[in-house]
Amino acid sequence: MIFALLGLALVIAVLGIVNTLALSVIERTREVGLLRAIGLSRSQLRLMITLESVVIAVLGALLGVVLGLGFGVALMYAVRDQGLEVISVPVGQLVVFLVLSVIIGVLAAVFPARRAARLDVLRAIATD
Repeated sequence: MIFALLGLALVIAVLGIVNTLALSVIERTREVGLLRAIGLSRSQLRLMITLESVVIAVLGALLGVVLGLGFGVALMYAVRDQGLEVISVPVGQLVVFLVLSVIIGVLAAVFPARRAARLDVLRAIATD
């Protein structure tokens, strides 16, 4: 049950990242056109958007891990008089989640990066 909820949270997070990047590409049409006009290649543009996505995903994952550890430790201290005295942090799982956040960030950037790379340079610069 917990892993199903975690999976659902991951799907929502991926959709949030894709939505954020898609809106960013739409709002920065002129900037993307200008970058392409001064010599940025399509692959460099895709890399730029992919790196933005990875940064968003990793910062979200780090914030989640830090807050989760903080709340978990606080909860353990709150119930330590009930016999729960050992705090065990699953470092391996946390590292796996951070690595997965990088992979998810790369996958979430595929469609927005493709859309940005396909923009016509002249139309993008001429946008009002």
